Amino acid sequence: MATVASYSILFYGSPEGYQTNRAQIQLSDAAGATLAWVRFNDPGMVFEADANDGGIIKMHLPSTMFQSVLDVLRNEKPINVYFAQGRGFLGTSLEPVGEGE
Repeated sequence: MATVASYSILFYGSPEGYQTNRAQIQLSDAAGATLAWVRFNDPGMVFEADANDGGIIKMHLPSTMFQSVLDVLRNEKPINVYFAQGRGFLGTSLEPVGEGE
């Protein structure tokens, strides 16, 4: 499980997007190395399978989840990303209730 230290966002134009994706959030560690690409697909676009490609996780989600993922990245820490059982996982560690933002 790797800890996410920073992220960057890329949106793809045109009706088809790019390589079946509409947008991408790149997740990096504290040294700036890429940990994962979280890619977002509109309804009707082909969803690729999640993968671990040379140590970089490729995770695919519907475009409707983009704002929720961005909200977690902006407001929570620590954030972890990992790949298991053929799927990408992105989430927080155990946090106390009522901690606030």
